[in-house]
Amino acid sequence: MQNIWDAPEWNPGAFRLVVHDVSTTPPVLAAELAQAWAEIQRYHTELPDLAAPESLIGESSSACGAELSFERLLHEAVHGIAAARGVRDTSRAGRYHNRRFLAIAEELGLDHSEEPHPSSGFSLVSLNPEARRRYRPTIERLQRALAAHTVATTSDTERSFRGPAARHGSSGGGVRVKAVCDCGRNVRVVPSVLAQAPIVCGGCGKPFRIPEVVAAAS
Repeated sequence: MQNIWDAPEWNPGAFRLVVHDVSTTPPVLAAELAQAWAEIQRYHTELPDLAAPESLIGESSSACGAELSFERLLHEAVHGIAAARGVRDTSRAGRYHNRRFLAIAEELGLDHSEEPHPSSGFSLVSLNPEARRRYRPTIERLQRALAAHTVATTSDTERSFRGPAARHGSSGGGVRVKAVCDCGRNVRVVPSVLAQAPIVCGGCGKPFRIPEVVAAAS
């Protein structure tokens, strides 16, 4: 897990809720993600705050879910509670989700009805009916924000020139690199996603940047 916190070494103190009203971040979607996270905290008070909601935008993980949704957010919350409890809920560099992950997932209203996947374990959890009823208004608000964000980013991509690397998939094919900010924090991001708009650090308020890109431009 590297879109919210760095695994496998958990740092529960790193979770802080930060909602940026900055033009360089997707404010509506980031705010809805933060609000949805806060709604989960209402029922699970030990869940740490989310440091940077916008870090989830554009990120994907085959183990935790490639599509951003409330179900994915609840999945991330399972990892957050595991971190708060000091429970190692994954192995194999965060890919394999073990039975300790499943036990916490069930507390949060996620089910896994099948046998564990050979490589990702119990990662493919889904909302049970009770959780779906509990979070229905939150789910609907987040879905609207996600739909609006998809329309906006798709429109922007259609109007923008994509360089050779992006067209041939070397930077836009889902390969993430490390982006850093001045305070020393870092996130993993697809370069083409960072090129669409800056991702602002919740710690120092400055944008993350890819060091290699900065060096090449100077």
